[in-house]
Amino acid sequence: MTKHQLFERLSAILQETFDIEPARITPEARLHDDLDIDSIDAIDLLVQLKPVAGKRVPPEVFKSVRTLQDVVDVLHGLLDESAAA
Repeated sequence: MTKHQLFERLSAILQETFDIEPARITPEARLHDDLDIDSIDAIDLLVQLKPVAGKRVPPEVFKSVRTLQDVVDVLHGLLDESAAA
């Protein structure tokens, strides 16, 4: 899955799960500051991302995540690890 495809999937999850308007969903959007994703929402997001990543997304990888692009990069890295294994 390409980074663009991951972003599109993430965008759909944010719209469906958190009712975020599509115009607010950009790669530069900060989860907490721009999209009002708090720590509880972040856990929900991790659960939603499990099928996308094909495995459980470790919460510790989210500690350095600030923007949607960071989320896409982490997911892409997890998918690369799965493909290499």
